[in-house]
Amino acid sequence: MQRISGFLFIAIAVSLVACKGHEKKVLVYASDKITVDATQQNITIANGDGTTHHEQELDFKTGDPVTLNVESPQGKYTVSIPDDGLYIANLKNDTVIGSRQHVGAEGGESRVTQDALKQKVDSLEKLIQGQNVSEANQNYFIVPGKAAKITNELNAKIFGPFTTIPGGFDAGSVPAIYKFYSMREMHVIVSRLDKMLSRDSTSADTKTPSKEGPSAAK
Repeated sequence: MQRISGFLFIAIAVSLVACKGHEKKVLVYASDKITVDATQQNITIANGDGTTHHEQELDFKTGDPVTLNVESPQGKYTVSIPDDGLYIANLKNDTVIGSRQHVGAEGGESRVTQDALKQKVDSLEKLIQGQNVSEANQNYFIVPGKAAKITNELNAKIFGPFTTIPGGFDAGSVPAIYKFYSMREMHVIVSRLDKMLSRDSTSADTKTPSKEGPSAAK
């Protein structure tokens, strides 16, 4: 009897530890105020002007798939969060795009050649079109009403649309950094970079902010 009791105790303990390890973090992006009920699974998006960016983090300690029930100005729909990990649920009325950032220690500015700048613009234009988007490239194209798993690293830092990465941010304090933009925002960034490319310059190098856009498609 003691052997059976001991075995059951070990089995229960292992089961509890396994359950405790499950976690899903969801960053909800919306164009208006976000209201979430006590279950965190029923979400209402305000019917406002939709010109601002709102975020809210949801945390689920379960190994089971989670379904988000969304009521928004665009209608009612569901968003599935199937596995453990860190997600973005795009409930905005605009596509969200972004990628993992390789932030160096040099800080605010770096010097890049015209060829490197052109390659960057070409890469961003492909990302805008949803090309070369893959888990291997660590870039993301999330259409309205959908969610995407970004990483298994729950402590990774994600900077959303209209949010800059602070120059003094300690990149070593997190396992990874990701930066996301709304599609409208990205079109503005690419337009600015295009102007830099077309600008006549006597210098072989062009100075550009290192965080002007994501290091996107490869």
